Amino acid sequence: MRRIDLHCYPGTQEWVDSQGPFAEALGKYWNKPWVGRSEEDVVADIRAHGLQAVLVAFDIESLTGAKPCSNQSVAALRDRYPDVFLGAWGAVDPLKGPDAIDEVARAAKEDGVLGFHFHPIMGHFRVDDHAHYPLFEAIEALGLPVMVDVGTTGMGAGLPGGLGARVDDAHPMAVDHLAASFPNLTIIAAHPGWPWVDEMTAVALHKGNVFWEMSGWAPKYFPAQLKTDIRSRLQDKIMFGTDHPSIPFERVLREWDELGYSDEVMEKVFHANAERVLGL
Repeated sequence: MRRIDLHCYPGTQEWVDSQGPFAEALGKYWNKPWVGRSEEDVVADIRAHGLQAVLVAFDIESLTGAKPCSNQSVAALRDRYPDVFLGAWGAVDPLKGPDAIDEVARAAKEDGVLGFHFHPIMGHFRVDDHAHYPLFEAIEALGLPVMVDVGTTGMGAGLPGGLGARVDDAHPMAVDHLAASFPNLTIIAAHPGWPWVDEMTAVALHKGNVFWEMSGWAPKYFPAQLKTDIRSRLQDKIMFGTDHPSIPFERVLREWDELGYSDEVMEKVFHANAERVLGL
């Protein structure tokens, strides 16, 4: 069965460095060394697990001063290994204002990004903030999708004040408001969205332009109602992702298999929904 990992960070040192002061907290959260690997090792790991992946860029430079894991970088990595990487999500920092809008146009034209990923908690913004609507207008005008993280994160977890990050910046209702304001914008909610899984379910069911990928969470810990909904009313909405390097590929794949879904449901989750919605 084809497996498309819709949420795969490069895992290189460049990507680790782009997280600035959040990197140390992530290592503690995931209880493992948070250090970069060579791109050759990452590619070999993806190939060994029979995956194809979509890379994710990262940019919170205006907050931390850390150099981004840029759109040019993920596009170049995609192009070096076209059999492994199906595409790349670009990233722009909404706090950069007009410069972010200019980068959307440049990355779409020159880097050929699939769309743009947003990490509201780490970036200290909400996607339903009208101050950022010109940015989403520019993305919508290009006909590109966005991927928006929902729910809590290991970024800053356990630190005093979470390094200033606010968990409710990633509330699913922000995605709901964005979807209502931009009905022609395809939105992929990233991660199960805990502690608001029911709220995210409601948004995915209510908004025809909202879909949902399940990266960054061990499948065996999915709430019971979510496990039921994936095989029933959400089966045409759910997509697969790993959030690499957060959880080992082997564990994610094994625990998905252990959920016991039919081949029909697994085909939709692992590749068919992403193929239909994103043209992969």
